[in-house]
Amino acid sequence: MSTCATVSRDLGEPIAGTAATATTWLLLEQPGPWGARALVSSHLDPVLGRALEAAAQDTGVRIALIRRPGRHADLGAPALRRVYAAHTVPGRVWLHGATTHDPRRLLDLDFAALGRGDHHTFDSVLGGASHTGDPLALVCTNGKRDRCCALLGRPLAAELAASGVRGAWEVTHLGGHRFSPTLLVLPHGYAYGRAAAHTVKEVLRGVQEGRIVAEGCRGSSAWERPGQAAELAVRAETGEDAAEVLSVVRTTGCAPRWEVTVAHTDGRHWLVVVAQGASLPPRPESCGTSVLGAPARMDVVAVHELVGAAPAR
Repeated sequence: MSTCATVSRDLGEPIAGTAATATTWLLLEQPGPWGARALVSSHLDPVLGRALEAAAQDTGVRIALIRRPGRHADLGAPALRRVYAAHTVPGRVWLHGATTHDPRRLLDLDFAALGRGDHHTFDSVLGGASHTGDPLALVCTNGKRDRCCALLGRPLAAELAASGVRGAWEVTHLGGHRFSPTLLVLPHGYAYGRAAAHTVKEVLRGVQEGRIVAEGCRGSSAWERPGQAAELAVRAETGEDAAEVLSVVRTTGCAPRWEVTVAHTDGRHWLVVVAQGASLPPRPESCGTSVLGAPARMDVVAVHELVGAAPAR
């Protein structure tokens, strides 16, 4: 059976620079069925869902619903929900967790502060604390957004959970369903596509060891798409795999061409030229449409190490 994911894979569409952008992720446990816009089409009160969408707008915070892998019986609202917040900007990465009986408490959060990387509002409002368990492996399984997420994502989430990955969750939407199964790993916020269970386990092992696995990586959600591609290009060029050592410190230009400055904590800098191209031939970007498109792709044209004084930010 041909799907948008099989077509994308067969045509060799590159996945670097395709991650959703968010400096901070806010995750709310919501079992049961999810609609295409899960915040307003699930067992979560749609009035609350719309209010949360409005509160997060233009703050850098992205909200998603999560549930444990498995069957999703229509059992109504849970008595107690897990809530996570994660800030993904290198040098200030954190992951905090909490529980709540009342998801309306999330409206008391200072979303602008969360987007800037301040977790105090999360801790004070929800009684949150630093997450000390395993990294979170969030697999997109929302088949109402695209059938690939159900056909490919749900088996992956189930396999991870069955094999003892304690941080495995299903998540509502990570973008780029043609790269299914898609995965977001927290706390660092790197997204992956066309994921298999053995590679996910290596990614999670890397996180625990302070490494970023580049295989299948779509990019860090901390950066816009040109920055995602640029950072991955520097990792490929240098072999650097340590977490939190590379940052996008400057981006100039606009589509279809950018110059991105990537900095290392050891003082090195690189200038990366990124060009926006079109993925050809035209293909369906989603299983939910018969319209053919040419998805934008981030092509790295050049990587130059800068010698001498650090560039101005």
